[in-house]
Amino acid sequence: MAQASSGTRGRRKSDAAAKDAAAEDRSQRERAFGEIRRRILENELPAGVQMLETEVADMLGMSRTPVREALIRLAEEGLVEIRPRHGMRVRPVSPDDMREIYDVLTSLEATAASLAAARGLPPAELAALDRSVADMDKALKREDLKAWAKADERFHDLLVAGSGNKRLGDIVATMRDQAHRARMSTLMLRPLPTESNEDHRAVVEAIRDRDPEAAFAAHQHHRKRSGTMLVELLTRLGLGAL
Repeated sequence: MAQASSGTRGRRKSDAAAKDAAAEDRSQRERAFGEIRRRILENELPAGVQMLETEVADMLGMSRTPVREALIRLAEEGLVEIRPRHGMRVRPVSPDDMREIYDVLTSLEATAASLAAARGLPPAELAALDRSVADMDKALKREDLKAWAKADERFHDLLVAGSGNKRLGDIVATMRDQAHRARMSTLMLRPLPTESNEDHRAVVEAIRDRDPEAAFAAHQHHRKRSGTMLVELLTRLGLGAL
């Protein structure tokens, strides 16, 4: 009886150790995926960069296995290209890709603005949108484009959240990651986005007035102009052909 009990305890310990090891493997895979993805989206690993799997692993201070699995997932997202015996290459964002992404973003975010206006946002959410616009104004006065971009992303996150439509938010988040990458790679090459701030103000006022049509039109105008400028810049600089 004692031997059976001892064997059971041993199996339990073994099972627990296996579960801990599996959890650690998952954690390592997620960390590798998240960190490589972040560096690509923030343009720390710009388009065209090529690295061996071992180089990526050394950069992250990790073993090759979680890195290999992370790169497979990133390839499925279209962020990297896996090249046998040559590691990975960060894929560029082509003007055609960005045109399609902005077509989707323009439609969905304008719909989000319209839904937010129809719902009527509570004072705290309107105040958060106002603060984002104010932070963008302050950043422009300092000509701090990185601070402006951070406040701009916060504005768009708040806007989509204000729609109350989670599915819409999930789709927008996927599209916006690719747009963010292109924006960061061209951030210092664009003029100060003063017109963009005026657009944001118009969207907030339409939401405050609970005017869905005006909110839709203001945001559609904003995203169309931003998308056109970004596509033209990518085309002119040839960034999609790296």
